[in-house]
Amino acid sequence: MSDLHHAHAHGHDDHGHGHHDDDHLHAQGSMKDYSIGFILSVILTAIPFWLVMTHQVAPGATKALIIGFAAVQFVVHMVYFLHMNSKSEGGWNMMAMLLTIILLFIVLSGSIWVMYHMNANMMPNMGNDGGSVHGMHDMQ
Repeated sequence: MSDLHHAHAHGHDDHGHGHHDDDHLHAQGSMKDYSIGFILSVILTAIPFWLVMTHQVAPGATKALIIGFAAVQFVVHMVYFLHMNSKSEGGWNMMAMLLTIILLFIVLSGSIWVMYHMNANMMPNMGNDGGSVHGMHDMQ
């Protein structure tokens, strides 16, 4: 009976160890995952490049499409190359990623807002003078 108990306990340890190996292999991904991620990345890079080079869409819409494709590509990289999902590390990786995305959005949108207003407020007469710099015509 002791041998049966020992065999059962040993078999249980192997099962637990095998389960850990499966999680480790799943966390690393497979060649199929990397291939899918690579193909999606190439497509998500080629389409915006084609839009810019062929001028198929208005410039404002092209900018919005490029930002959209960049966001989708960000998700593809996170899922297929960094293997982030809600199950990894008990969900803490996902929470850290969400905090990073929120902070990145705040910093980028704030920077763009400041640069836009700085450009509009600091150079109001740029281009109205036939190409001369503001105030330079008084020096002649």
